[in-house]
Amino acid sequence: MKITDHIINAKGKTLFSFELLPPIKGQSIKGIFDAIDPLMEFNPPFIDVTYLREDYIYKQHANGLLEKVAYRKRPSTVATCAAIMNKYKVDAVPHLICGGFTKDETENALIDLQFLGIDNVLVLRGDARKSDNAFIPTPNGHAYASELLQHVVDMNKGKYLHDDMESPEKTDFCIGVAGYPEKHFESPNLDTDFRYLKHKVDTGADFIVTQMFFDNQKYKAFVDKCRENGINVPIIPGLKPITSSKQLISLPKIFHLDIPVELSEAVQACKSEKEVKEVGIEWMINQCNELKAMGAPVLHFYTMGNPEPTKRIARAIF
Repeated sequence: MKITDHIINAKGKTLFSFELLPPIKGQSIKGIFDAIDPLMEFNPPFIDVTYLREDYIYKQHANGLLEKVAYRKRPSTVATCAAIMNKYKVDAVPHLICGGFTKDETENALIDLQFLGIDNVLVLRGDARKSDNAFIPTPNGHAYASELLQHVVDMNKGKYLHDDMESPEKTDFCIGVAGYPEKHFESPNLDTDFRYLKHKVDTGADFIVTQMFFDNQKYKAFVDKCRENGINVPIIPGLKPITSSKQLISLPKIFHLDIPVELSEAVQACKSEKEVKEVGIEWMINQCNELKAMGAPVLHFYTMGNPEPTKRIARAIF
């Protein structure tokens, strides 16, 4: 079922969902099931599965020379989605990214997803490789999330890359895109960011999932500005509790977000990492209750394979 239909069928009730990483190459699916099992009591209608682009490793040969080799650490998003749908009978939402894929590879992946009966995709540009200072598109790949979005929209209309196909079948994907309540770090200002987001919605995006945030007023301002600009699709808040003191530095650095003074001071006043975790969970419980009161359609948690904090939060609010 499409995410938009799940939201409509909920009739104003806030839903619960979460996101996880596919297994590291060479590991079994059991680790994924272990991360999902504790959260199934909250009846998630869908589960997101991320897609990380390839990076480079250097292999040393017997003659001492180093060879630069592309390596994908987590290669199995499509298979992970199939396994989740088969075991749990819930919708799996694969991420599609630009980096690391040609347009033909992207189209083939979308055809596979259609064959699997997957109804939703989240289209993203994706991050730069760790070895690169900025995002570098793959040759003959998409450079922007808006281009990838257009590709999926075209397939929904029966338009494929190659015109020699006989009677190509239309796909029917419900398409999500990312939103940034505190502005994408590469945008010069929030107004420019909104123009890009509006373009994606006008192109055919069906829902928005936000970057994580810790100040609900920023989510509210983001939703209000979206509505003022004619962006009327569901806006799903993305959430992640602080569980360690190191995240006061790492989260702003990696995700380019602000942590409220009240929260950062509470974390800094903790005498142990256990206390930090309790502060982070309590903050997120309060944040989620407020988001429910605001009418957030779904509370979407970035679990990163650690279900325990999310389980405690969900038990307090659902």
